[in-house]
Amino acid sequence: MSTFQFRPRKIRYVASALAVAFVAVFTVVAILLRSEWTGAYFQLSDQIAMVGIGVMLALGVLLFARSRVRADEAGIEIRNLVGTKRFEWDQVEHVSFPDGASYARLELPDDEYVTIMAIPAVDGERSVGAMRELRRLKAGAAQDA
Repeated sequence: MSTFQFRPRKIRYVASALAVAFVAVFTVVAILLRSEWTGAYFQLSDQIAMVGIGVMLALGVLLFARSRVRADEAGIEIRNLVGTKRFEWDQVEHVSFPDGASYARLELPDDEYVTIMAIPAVDGERSVGAMRELRRLKAGAAQDA
């Protein structure tokens, strides 16, 4: 049983760059807190807290880089910002990419859907290829049923 896996490319690059920028900017601000009189007394703990804020923001941005989709003949697994969900193909009505949408999505019964953040519009042809593969796997599962 072969497994198809896809992760976004451009979002990972942007998230990584932003994470580095957050840590760098907050570290510089922390260093500059005590270098000049500003009318307030900043302690070492304030500097550490400022770096900590930068690290926390960086970790938050990196959540966007962890999205992934895995699919095989049995079903599809989607990992978005927080959490992973698995759906069997018989639970999925369609794999779609609505006009103007930022991400692909799984259409479920009762007008519900799950966003697939691993397949963003900004990845262009890579995302088109991923959609084709997911639709092929779903169609194969429908024929087997």
